[in-house]
Amino acid sequence: MTMRYRTTRGDDASLRERMKAIARERRRFGYMRLHMLLRREVFQVNHMRLFRLYRKERPTVRLRGGRKRAIVTRAPMMIPLRPNKRWSLDFVADCTRECLTLVADTSLSGVRVAREFDRLLAERGRPKMIVSDNGSELTFNAILA
Repeated sequence: MTMRYRTTRGDDASLRERMKAIARERRRFGYMRLHMLLRREVFQVNHMRLFRLYRKERPTVRLRGGRKRAIVTRAPMMIPLRPNKRWSLDFVADCTRECLTLVADTSLSGVRVAREFDRLLAERGRPKMIVSDNGSELTFNAILA
């Protein structure tokens, strides 16, 4: 005579359907974030149970894209022959390696950088080229304006 265990686990169909619906809607969410959203709703579900269902369903989590690289080779940068032909920002790559201005602060806003540019333009004139490393302080609308 043998005795076998009979599971008392309920039907997971409604939980599975709701989990799949949320996973389709928010494709970057893993099972822990889905668990949080399901608990906000009426589902009182253990995270390990949800993990088991998540693995069975295998929702496709969209991977983030990789780093974008230049497709073609870039043209070599013009080497300035005289001062004030090219200004370089955030790094020393100018022909004279002269520091036109130095602004030290914990955080530089785009407005502050634009104000320093205006002061330099009035003092030194317009350069032929400005080279930057596209730092966060140089991507604001104040610089573009």
